Amino acid sequence: MRRGDGGSRGALVAAVARTLPWRAVGAGAVVGLLVVALPRLVSGPPDAWLGLTLLRAAALVFALGLAFLQDDPARRLTTPVPTRRWVRTGLRVALVAPVAALWWTAVLVLVPEQARPPVGAITLEAASTAALALAAAAVAVRLTDEPEPGPSVASGVLTLALLAPLLLPARWDLFVPAEDPHWEAAHVRWAVVLVAAAAVLMACGPEPLRRRVLRNRPQPGLALERGSPDSPGSQSSI
Repeated sequence: MRRGDGGSRGALVAAVARTLPWRAVGAGAVVGLLVVALPRLVSGPPDAWLGLTLLRAAALVFALGLAFLQDDPARRLTTPVPTRRWVRTGLRVALVAPVAALWWTAVLVLVPEQARPPVGAITLEAASTAALALAAAAVAVRLTDEPEPGPSVASGVLTLALLAPLLLPARWDLFVPAEDPHWEAAHVRWAVVLVAAAAVLMACGPEPLRRRVLRNRPQPGLALERGSPDSPGSQSSI
């Protein structure tokens, strides 16, 4: 029994890995690396402000790739499978997490130490941005039947990132320079964003109840085919 369970789990992991949009995630990773590496190729080492800006831009680009993580062209065919959706979603995130960790390490290394902001704080920003993109994709999957919501989710995340510095009040500012006295307070707010995004992602994990009811509801005419008392075939002929 244990061997069967292990085999089924391995098959599930392999099946989920095949459906992952690796091209979108890879494109976000490559562009993010280019964002932080290109200034070093065309000019001198970046200063502290430029290093922070480049890291934030790279985190945003990678998050746009993660916005496609929930895309599955065969979603309408795979919805009735016995494996719960939160398990499949968790596997998607778990499979991408090591790639994201290695990518972020490479991004940090590409930024010179003298231009690199505090690693813990900027990593919190990157994690919050990624979680926000994943949460937005999970909301799109839960509330719509679109099998590939990635493009619209990525557009929404990009629009939010561009408008947030302009629309957020000063007391809620998230994008502060490293030398700003409000740096620590801003990262408390980033931590709130991370927790809220993770909560939304978890809340959108279960299959919507309405869709479960529709799937379990007998199809019209099924009772007639089975010879129910109301069907003409079930009545005795005189």
